[in-house]
Amino acid sequence: MSTNSHEHSEPLFRISKRTGISAPKAWIIRGIALLMALVVSGLVIFAIVKLNPTKVYIAMFEGAFGTPKRSWVTIRDTMMMLCIAIGLAPAFKMRFWNIGAEGQILMGGIATAACMIYGGKAALPTPLLFALMLVTSVAAGAVWGMIPGVFKARWNTNETLFTLMMNYVAIQLTSFCVSKWENPYGSNSVGIINQLTQKGWFPAIFGQPYTLNVIIVMALTVAMFIYLKYSKHGYEIAVVGDSENTARYAGISVRKVYVRTMALSGAICGIAGFLAVSGASHTISTSTAGGRGFTAIIVAWLAKFNTFVMILISFLLIFLEKGAIEIASRYNLNDYASQIITGIILFFILGSEFFINYKVNFRRRHN
Repeated sequence: MSTNSHEHSEPLFRISKRTGISAPKAWIIRGIALLMALVVSGLVIFAIVKLNPTKVYIAMFEGAFGTPKRSWVTIRDTMMMLCIAIGLAPAFKMRFWNIGAEGQILMGGIATAACMIYGGKAALPTPLLFALMLVTSVAAGAVWGMIPGVFKARWNTNETLFTLMMNYVAIQLTSFCVSKWENPYGSNSVGIINQLTQKGWFPAIFGQPYTLNVIIVMALTVAMFIYLKYSKHGYEIAVVGDSENTARYAGISVRKVYVRTMALSGAICGIAGFLAVSGASHTISTSTAGGRGFTAIIVAWLAKFNTFVMILISFLLIFLEKGAIEIASRYNLNDYASQIITGIILFFILGSEFFINYKVNFRRRHN
């Protein structure tokens, strides 16, 4: 009788944290989740619009890689997403919730646009202009990121709210600059900067206008991986993220790490603004960041701050975005139908992380 009562008191299943899982097994789980997502998406597509799911997936692929131009735009946007995620990685690894990437991108974009406008008028030599754009965008992003870091270090402010509010300040500063630089007057748009001279535009390398975007971001990818994994600063970031008390006991200045890391995070997001203005759109507006500062949080978190894994996740998200736009256009669907597909796939990918970090134990039968 005691055995029966024990069986009834024990839950049907319980969840326990995994002590460790091999990288191949983790990627198998993610692969299974992606296949399940495609199956469920296919069923939803057929139920809603009676379309062959295979044709829809082919259309998604063609939306991202149907032409050489589309392929390069997909690569360009992947590099942009990757750059922002790299910038967020050190802050989030430190458990400093930097939600302010949007503002840091805009500040880097403002600095770049200002250099392009005024440097173009002053006829600065092209190498000097590019150096000036890079330095000012890094400085603008670093300052914008360092401000919440200083407040957190000195007065323990809530970094989530602080960085979020600074996004709105950056948007208003961008609006002010757009109204100051608008061309023609009264259009409320800067337009394409230096359209005739292309002063400050990234040069084409190997015949492609976005090759330099790839070179810069891949260099940052390698540098950040080395910085987080092998440098003293990277070690301090990891210790602070695990436990502030442990960091203080080990003689690490937590305040200094906060400020230094947020300056670095903001600086790289400032470079993303530099890429967006000089290497892509050649203009500045309040939509320059385009919400990618928030999406990049998913990239950094899913990759567990491994910058090489971020390449794959950034590519997947951009592929889904381009594919969703294509199927909405080709099959005359509204944005909601394409967003449903993207949402389902993301849901399964995010859900796979649960089974990587936790395991489900079912109740055993007692003989």
